[in-house]
Amino acid sequence: MAIEVRIPTILRTYTDGAKAVEGSGETLAELFADLESRHTGIQERIVDRSAGGELRRFVNVYLNDEDVRFLDGISTKLADGDNVTILPAVAGGMR
Repeated sequence: MAIEVRIPTILRTYTDGAKAVEGSGETLAELFADLESRHTGIQERIVDRSAGGELRRFVNVYLNDEDVRFLDGISTKLADGDNVTILPAVAGGMR
């Protein structure tokens, strides 16, 4: 099962600069574990183990352009050909 994962600039140091990588898994949790096996350190930046293995608060993950927080979160099921996009939340601005 091939799933394309789009990597934000801030996490590309873990993927040797690749903007997108392929992974596999039946759920997002399995996909992130698979990515960790080839891109050591990336899972820790996405998943908060101290929060029961949920997505980090300031990381947004989209499955085929739909926010996984409105699906099943880290337990969201995946299918062959899906696209997963990881986006860090951005805050701040001018007064």
